[in-house]
Amino acid sequence: MRNFIIKRLLLSVLILFCTTFIIYATMRCLPTSYVEQMAIRLSSAPNAKPYSEWLEQLNASYGLDSDIFTGYVTWLKDFAVGNFGDSWKYTVPVMDKFVDSVGISFIMGVITMILELVISIPLGIIAATKQYSKADYAISAGALIGISLPTFFFATILKLIFAVKLQWFDTHGMVGRNYAQLDSWGQFLDVAHHMVLPIITITIVSIGGLMRYTRTNMLEVLNADYIRTARAKGLSEKKVIYSHAFRNTLIPLVTIVGGSLPGLFSGALITETLFAINGIGYVSYQAMVAGDIPFSMFYMTFIALLTLLGNLISDILYAVVDPRVRVA
Repeated sequence: MRNFIIKRLLLSVLILFCTTFIIYATMRCLPTSYVEQMAIRLSSAPNAKPYSEWLEQLNASYGLDSDIFTGYVTWLKDFAVGNFGDSWKYTVPVMDKFVDSVGISFIMGVITMILELVISIPLGIIAATKQYSKADYAISAGALIGISLPTFFFATILKLIFAVKLQWFDTHGMVGRNYAQLDSWGQFLDVAHHMVLPIITITIVSIGGLMRYTRTNMLEVLNADYIRTARAKGLSEKKVIYSHAFRNTLIPLVTIVGGSLPGLFSGALITETLFAINGIGYVSYQAMVAGDIPFSMFYMTFIALLTLLGNLISDILYAVVDPRVRVA
């Protein structure tokens, strides 16, 4: 296992180099006129440096005044020492803006993932163990509805019912009007109250796929020969399902769990936009639309790193739930 992890880490480093180079090359394909427009806008601010100095600084900051390979090496050296530059759109250090916006998205992502696992896996098991029953049809129909619902449509329906009609929640924002007058516990409850509808939206539109995936894999395992052997030995149905079948069902599910790591930090763009939540998804989208190269480079590289880490975690979890991987 140690040699396997070392090998995968070395391979991940190579993939990361290739990925970051592609990202950098894509950024270099942006029209050069954008940098000139950015220099004009920055130089027009009060007491700002002249246009020529801003243009030279912006070109030099990411090696835009050199060829792609030389510029990539320059960017990579700065990135390796933690020099991520300043955001062109938000005019603050990239790391400061990232830390300021990623927290709320991470909290929403963790809560959503926990709810997704707690809801989807048990329902998928119930649907598989009671195949073609009313419970199976109801769960499968609910999963299809969740998969088919567009996020913006479902979020709008929730806001219409619970915010406009019933007035249980606010239509947008992260805090209420009296947030500043509340104590620390009251402020926590106020933020939690505003997070209910966004978390429900993300959870409902996410559980359908995992639910059907769990059902499909559970049905495949229940039809295996060793399950019939376990039943023939007189084991209880509960022990057959949860001690034998469910353990093997976890093997493909760990891929989804490991692959969900980037999603915890990437944010939910549509949901954050609809509910006016200044999370990392919405912030990064605005940065990319504005051509904010420093922030976009950092964000996409960070997501690529998390994706590689998630794949490594999935491979390690394979060995935990399946002893045959360790033997191999």
